[in-house]
Amino acid sequence: MKAISYQAYGGPEVLEYGDVRDPKVGPDSVLVKVRATALNPVDHKCREGHLDQALDAVFPVIPCWDVAGVVVQPGVAAPEFAVGDEVIGYVREDFLSRGTLAEYVAAPVRTLARKPRNLSFAEAAGVPLAGLTAYQVIVKVLAVTEGDTVLVHAAAGGVGSFAVQLARHVGARVIGTASERNHAYLRDLGAEPVEYGDGLAGRVAALAPGGVDAAFDTIGGATLKTSADLLAADGRLASVADGAVVGLGGQYCFVRPDAEDLTRLTELAEQGVLTVNVQETFPLDRAADAFRLIEQGRTRGKIVVTVDWAE
Repeated sequence: MKAISYQAYGGPEVLEYGDVRDPKVGPDSVLVKVRATALNPVDHKCREGHLDQALDAVFPVIPCWDVAGVVVQPGVAAPEFAVGDEVIGYVREDFLSRGTLAEYVAAPVRTLARKPRNLSFAEAAGVPLAGLTAYQVIVKVLAVTEGDTVLVHAAAGGVGSFAVQLARHVGARVIGTASERNHAYLRDLGAEPVEYGDGLAGRVAALAPGGVDAAFDTIGGATLKTSADLLAADGRLASVADGAVVGLGGQYCFVRPDAEDLTRLTELAEQGVLTVNVQETFPLDRAADAFRLIEQGRTRGKIVVTVDWAE
């Protein structure tokens, strides 16, 4: 099959487009014909070797974990899906090698859910990692409820935009940080936008003088400390970017595959609660350009790589 892969850690220049061996379908997996793969910041961090202490790399590595596609072969112990089922998945294993930036991927059923019927494959591919991250933080860790005031950082990005929508769905007020060019987008999602940079604490405090009930940090460093300082007396804090959150009384979160959570996201998308903004799509053989774009760190919504099939 055709895929994007790399033989060593490095920048986008290490990515190669070409033939790799076809995946084997394990008992608890299904073979998915890939229609779209979404990129996430963690994907280029893996490629650069920043997660080497946690995840072994078995080269060549096919990058990425998000997928939307069609089941073409179920494993012998995978009755959950049948040939022709349209699925989405956060196909992460505990090592780097068999990613989703390819024509086919063998995906464990624990990583999959039914694709939302109202989303295109490109839109649906943007749901798994970013949606699960936001869901597991907003709903499970921060336990956001009606009447809460929630601070979401990088609110126009993939994770942030899902977090805004999930928090608004349960009746929370959302203050979202973003650059000025994304403020109208955040208002459309139901958030109150504030500008990044110097004076952020003052701008948020002016909107929530009593402090925020929950803060979702996606940046780390000084932004994390500012978030802690902006909490109300019993405020909750979570970060997906900086383990120092634990020392500030919060919780560090790393998204995990969860078929039940992913199914819930499919339901919310079909109810119109969640929308996916696809900023740009690239064909598989131009995946390196997609990486260069996401590495600029100014993405609104999702960057997606599509696999075009002559059908």
